[in-house]
Amino acid sequence: MVLKDLEPKSVFYFFEKLTKIPRESGNEQEVSQYIVDFAKSRDLEYYQDEWYNVIVKKGATKGYEDAPTVIIQGHIDMVCEKNMDKVFDFEKDPIELVVKDDFITSNQTTLGADNGIAVAYALALLDSKTITHPPLEMIFTTDEEVGMKGALKLDTSVLKGKYFINLDTEEEGELLVSCAGGLKSYINLSKEYDTNKEAHTYKILIHGLKGGHSGMEIDKNRANANELLGRLLYQLQHAMAFSIADIGGGLKDNAIPREAFVTITTHTTHEENLIELVKGLDTAFKNEYKTSDPEINIHIEKINETFTQVFSKTLQEKLIFLLLNLPNGIQTMSADIEGLVESSLNFGVLINDTDVIKLVFALRSSVKSLLYYMRDQIKSFADYVEGECIQTAEYPEWAYNKDSKLRELFVKVYEEMYQQKPLIKAIHAGLECGVFAEKIDDLDLISIGPDMFEVHTPNEQLSISSTKRTWEYLLEVLKNFNTLQED
Repeated sequence: MVLKDLEPKSVFYFFEKLTKIPRESGNEQEVSQYIVDFAKSRDLEYYQDEWYNVIVKKGATKGYEDAPTVIIQGHIDMVCEKNMDKVFDFEKDPIELVVKDDFITSNQTTLGADNGIAVAYALALLDSKTITHPPLEMIFTTDEEVGMKGALKLDTSVLKGKYFINLDTEEEGELLVSCAGGLKSYINLSKEYDTNKEAHTYKILIHGLKGGHSGMEIDKNRANANELLGRLLYQLQHAMAFSIADIGGGLKDNAIPREAFVTITTHTTHEENLIELVKGLDTAFKNEYKTSDPEINIHIEKINETFTQVFSKTLQEKLIFLLLNLPNGIQTMSADIEGLVESSLNFGVLINDTDVIKLVFALRSSVKSLLYYMRDQIKSFADYVEGECIQTAEYPEWAYNKDSKLRELFVKVYEEMYQQKPLIKAIHAGLECGVFAEKIDDLDLISIGPDMFEVHTPNEQLSISSTKRTWEYLLEVLKNFNTLQED
């Protein structure tokens, strides 16, 4: 065990167990069964539904039988990203853990601390025979990273709690009290081909970008590889004749794409101009993103692969139009909360599929009408190029509750432990809190978590010391739950 000497031992024990189990969104059956088997072996009441969500209940410790029931929730799926040249199979390979100084990271893949650390906290609580706590209802949801599908489908009728702690936050010392809603949008362009008449093939790769969570890092001015690819292709279109043979970029709609590529065919007489144009854009992009993405790079190479077919001229023009003009990034900032992104969209994935070119977007907003405005923009672009537009995986925003007793308890305990006030914060990322607030009447919610960095990227890091402090904070809150009075 790589993490066996880290504290708190029980938390890191279960976290390392999770890193050995496949749990990409849509592939959660094995980790769901692990939680069920865990509950069975400890004679705990549990429920597992057909979507592999799991609820586990544990009675209160002595003296806390009359304390209000608390719901603690996290999601069991993870975003699976890796560096392009990393050989790794998320369906069977365990995450390769690395401990360096105060951080746990992985070897060129996402770590899964988002939201594996929440699951580890919950399992450690359920496993303990010594921790003081009120009645517990633990919710482990699926498919959070692809539109909160598990939470949206979960039957909450078996739950009694009216206080809800979500453990899907990435900054210690922040109490999250509101979040954005969102949806996923697709544009599909039907593929049409022309016969390839050029013998020379070049692959252009944009890489070295930081990427990041499309909610938490959308305000960091980080480059979007798909957007940059559109700029490159537009300039090529006006500089020389060429045809697209293959194209792709990004891996997840909710991750800012770090890499994108295009394979083109063109006449050999264009080689010098092609290389100069790419070199010029490389210099320009390095200058534009010298602070946010200092490792950005455009690589071009001549390859021996031949293509009998290339994208038709009409398809190519439509695609370049979309890549260059589709909105991306921050759309509006909140006029009520300084520094809060109000609405954004992330052009996360570009796929050369069997029959279509697929463009995938994650839309977020704390104002539903603005969410629908962005949805309509995407639909309008799709209609203009005679493409198909699909909207799916909508989830609700979580509104601020000015009369939250749970927030007051968290603030009180934090001030007693650290002699300072926590930061009360709304975020632009989506949380399952909005889903549960809609499902359960009069639910009082809050979200906390330890320090994590670069989530949804292969540079994801989890702070060891912050994990310990957040655990101790959570336990102290639970110890004080008998001071809460239910209405």
